[in-house]
Amino acid sequence: MGNGKVYSTIVLIRLIYAGMHIFTKAAFEEGTSTTVFVFYRHAVAAIFLAPFAFFLEIRQGSAPPLTFRLSVKIFAHAFYGMAGTINLYSIGLNYASATSSSAIFNIVPVVAFILAVMFKMETLKLKSVHGMAKASGILLCIGGVVALALYQGPQLKSLNHHPLLHSTGTAVHARLEKNWALGIFLMTASVVIWALWTVQQGPLLLEYPSKLLNTTLQCTFASVQSFVIALVMERDFSRWKLAGGMSLFAVLFTALLWRRSPTTCRSG
Repeated sequence: MGNGKVYSTIVLIRLIYAGMHIFTKAAFEEGTSTTVFVFYRHAVAAIFLAPFAFFLEIRQGSAPPLTFRLSVKIFAHAFYGMAGTINLYSIGLNYASATSSSAIFNIVPVVAFILAVMFKMETLKLKSVHGMAKASGILLCIGGVVALALYQGPQLKSLNHHPLLHSTGTAVHARLEKNWALGIFLMTASVVIWALWTVQQGPLLLEYPSKLLNTTLQCTFASVQSFVIALVMERDFSRWKLAGGMSLFAVLFTALLWRRSPTTCRSG
């Protein structure tokens, strides 16, 4: 693949990620429950991937045997890296903005690289030109993310329909500021966990190299886990229906298009 195609692919991936944040935020503004949204997202992804995993790997016999120990490990990866962290991220996004969400998401590769260095899976030689370039890029990326994430800016009125969000009262403003800070914290925490999950996919794929089945199993386990989380957090079953057309579109977009993007298909 030439450099032009590589750069075009990267731009396409970033556009997909931006769409994920914007459409998900719009779904929450429409009134869809965050935990229910995450459950539907994982369930649709699992249903979509299951036939491919069956016909391309299981039926052809290319998938290695799945032991109980390995199943438990995949289940654990699905919990902290998919069900848990995406629920955290969604709650944070509900409190903050799509701009902040998109900005914070960009530090996933940076945090993943730092964790890989800590786990001695990558090296960083600060005395070399290559190492200095890496370090400079990391600092610039973090600086840009902090600037974009912490600048709250004006509300997007097209996505805001709740009258309280248009109030200029002091009490409401203070509450929004508190919610904003909580949203940034939750999204940052989830991104760190997400980066850890990304780093751990390498060793997991060495142990179980069936990429498609691995992805499908994690999505399936995450669906079950997200269902339990939603059941605990959302007792009102009237809230289990999607609030509108944008919510349905967001579920399909995040479950299908984003799930199939090159960087996420490495394991999920």
